[in-house]
Amino acid sequence: MATATARIGEAPYATTITTGRHTLTADEPERLNGADVGPAPFDLLLSALGACTSITLKMYAEHKAWPLEALEVRLHYHGDETPPRIERVLVPTGPLTDEQRKRLADVAERTPVTLAIKGGVPIQTSLG
Repeated sequence: MATATARIGEAPYATTITTGRHTLTADEPERLNGADVGPAPFDLLLSALGACTSITLKMYAEHKAWPLEALEVRLHYHGDETPPRIERVLVPTGPLTDEQRKRLADVAERTPVTLAIKGGVPIQTSLG
């Protein structure tokens, strides 16, 4: 189970996030009156998707003993479109066959974070 806590104080928009034993900072860019001391929320969303995609595909390739040497996952959030969409480009490195490359793209469509985003995970909000 994943957990995280986000805390914001008086500094405009800088937010400290703790998850497990890790701490990171999120913020808004200066153009939105933030100090740009960390990634913006949608940058973090894309980061989560990229990390999940990379890890899942590396695990899959290792399980299949495929020669995946490296993988770059390029992501772009098109929030100004209706409906908004995420563009994901996989750039695998290594002597993979065309069939293996296609299979990686197919598996990417079913990574846990991909399914959560596509499925629209319900959010239950309450006051503590």
